[in-house]
Amino acid sequence: MDKDRSEKLRERFLRDLLPRRLGGLAATLGRISSSARNSTNPNHVDNLLDEAKHFIECTAAETIPETAAELVQMQTMITLWQRAWTEASQSPQQRLLLSVQAKDWSDKAVDFSGLV
Repeated sequence: MDKDRSEKLRERFLRDLLPRRLGGLAATLGRISSSARNSTNPNHVDNLLDEAKHFIECTAAETIPETAAELVQMQTMITLWQRAWTEASQSPQQRLLLSVQAKDWSDKAVDFSGLV
């Protein structure tokens, strides 16, 4: 993600209250889950992974320590997926694995948000 886009996304994201930001993270993770399974464009998934990393970066420090630790662990796994995505996107099994993992992360982010 280029620096200008990243900064604009960060500014917009930080305007929201913490529960809404966690809900936004959950939505992005849900889009990763769906796109990993269905998208024919690996760049789309890569961009969503990048967006999720930035959302976590902007949010984790404002959560309780237990939630922050889980978010940082998610961010680490997202980074690993992103590094391997070009190759992994060619494997239906790897695409399914990311899809399932992103759905689990999305569910956790919704729980963290308290919105549901």
